[in-house]
Amino acid sequence: MDQDNDNQEHMTEGEDKQTLTTRQGQPVKYNQNLRTIGSRGPATLENYHFLEKMSHFDRERVPERVVHARGAGAHGYFESYGKVGDEPISKYTRAKVFQDAGKHTPVFVRFSTVIHGKDSPETLRDPRGFAVKFYTEDGNWDLVGNNIKIFFIRDAIKFPDFIHSFKPDPITNIQDPRRQFDFVTQNPETLHMITFIFSPWGIPANYRHMQGSGVNTYKWVNKDGEAVLIKYHWEPKHGIKNLTQEEASEIQGKNFNHATQDLYEAIENGDYPEWELFVQILSDDEHPELDFDPLDDTKIWPEDQVPWYPVGRMVLNKNPDNYFAEVEQSAFGTGVLVDGLDFSDDKMLQGRTFSYSDTQRYRVGANYLQLPINAPKKHVATNQRDGQMTYYVDGAEEQNPHVNYEPSGLDGLHETNAPKKEYTPHVEGNLVYESIERTNDFKQAGDTYRAFDHTERDDLINNLVSNLSMCNKDIQQKMIDMCTKADEDYGRRLAEGLEQHTDRATESEAVREADQKGHRTDSY
Repeated sequence: MDQDNDNQEHMTEGEDKQTLTTRQGQPVKYNQNLRTIGSRGPATLENYHFLEKMSHFDRERVPERVVHARGAGAHGYFESYGKVGDEPISKYTRAKVFQDAGKHTPVFVRFSTVIHGKDSPETLRDPRGFAVKFYTEDGNWDLVGNNIKIFFIRDAIKFPDFIHSFKPDPITNIQDPRRQFDFVTQNPETLHMITFIFSPWGIPANYRHMQGSGVNTYKWVNKDGEAVLIKYHWEPKHGIKNLTQEEASEIQGKNFNHATQDLYEAIENGDYPEWELFVQILSDDEHPELDFDPLDDTKIWPEDQVPWYPVGRMVLNKNPDNYFAEVEQSAFGTGVLVDGLDFSDDKMLQGRTFSYSDTQRYRVGANYLQLPINAPKKHVATNQRDGQMTYYVDGAEEQNPHVNYEPSGLDGLHETNAPKKEYTPHVEGNLVYESIERTNDFKQAGDTYRAFDHTERDDLINNLVSNLSMCNKDIQQKMIDMCTKADEDYGRRLAEGLEQHTDRATESEAVREADQKGHRTDSY
């Protein structure tokens, strides 16, 4: 049901291309006043233009994302290098997006914060989302990740609990460190991510100067059906910049949309943000030589053991024409892959693959993939029909319109006959409810702490002390024990900081200050 472009040129008497109309196409003559009995009213019920205008306004918001609600986005392109190191990339993957040096693929990128709401300050301590939609010739590919290369938990069944603990208290509606660190101390695997998030890495200076990562482990498959494990990393060409808590608080007092504004203005001024895409490659097996499981998303694959290889670059060179239509309605999913890309057995990835697309169907609707920002830039033909806001039937030109099922002998759609050698790994084992064996929860947290410079360590300890000071002694001691297991200096400094900390009511003081410093007035 494509709209006839000729109809868009048809005008009625007294109308031009700038004339305001209703959604029905009727020119609007009165847009300043309701239709009323006399100039003072009352208004009459048949104010159709007003009713349509207001009823649409009342529905301008779709449900907010539970996570990644606050976001900004831009359009651009990905340029492939065609190689992995000195080798042709076809050795590892047959995905067309990577094959030819200089090949450009359109992309849309959405940056976001994870925990906080849609209009929250962009200076808050939080992981940042980094989601890239590649409009490839084989269909869309979504690479959905964060700025930090790891995550808090390694099993998807814990995700709602983790998010609940970091979201506002269900009674007070206030975020509470006691709830957050209660969860953290019950799940030692979180310490590595906590070490990043409570350091300056938890507050990127803006979106242009932050890293991106696929976080989870994926697979590449070549033309022979052979697979390797893959990690993706985006490195900003402008360099990496983070903020301390003190710096972020100062910026927040001046502008709580600073990162969105920075991204928009950089592109508007022609200072296009750019990232280089690197991959790490491992054979698809358990790798007993490592002291962690390569499918554990709380772990970094050490660069000295698993080298980084550049495979392409991404440039963002166009701002959205409409924020809601493109950024707010953009929908991503970790299950959106193309031929040559595949899932690993990463348990967090398996859970995300269900959750992401399920969220989009709830938020935007069953036909969210018909929206221009989400639709592939290639031929689409399905047997899916109906549902709220069906814009068109995505069938084939020669398809029998009476046939919306497959297989069929009546000119319906059919499966592709493209010869592709599938990757068919052998899987064997008992069905169990168990954690992976090589958890090693503290080593990399210690490595990260030791890799930080003095400013990063100081800010990390100050931020942990500030938050843990509001927690009970039992939670404080558990955190000290965890940090000590990661690094003796880490635990010692945290313990000393908590012992010396006397200002344990900063947030409560802010409440009292607002009451005490409020300026009385009786102007009205």
